[in-house]
Amino acid sequence: MTQKKEKKLKVTQVKSTIGYREKTRRTIKAMGLGKLHKTVVLPDNDSSRGMIAQVSHLVEVEEVEE
Repeated sequence: MTQKKEKKLKVTQVKSTIGYREKTRRTIKAMGLGKLHKTVVLPDNDSSRGMIAQVSHLVEVEEVEE
């Protein structure tokens, strides 16, 4: 059988959270980020997309298949 490839999102923090609200800092931390140029791979689901939308000005996103 062929396996269906899962879509993932590669998220990289490109801007600091200094000067932003606590909610923004907590969202970045919940995504596993916290330092500039750190990259994490998250599942492509509504939860991840929602967090990315909240901090879109601080991160870069790429779609990857695994």
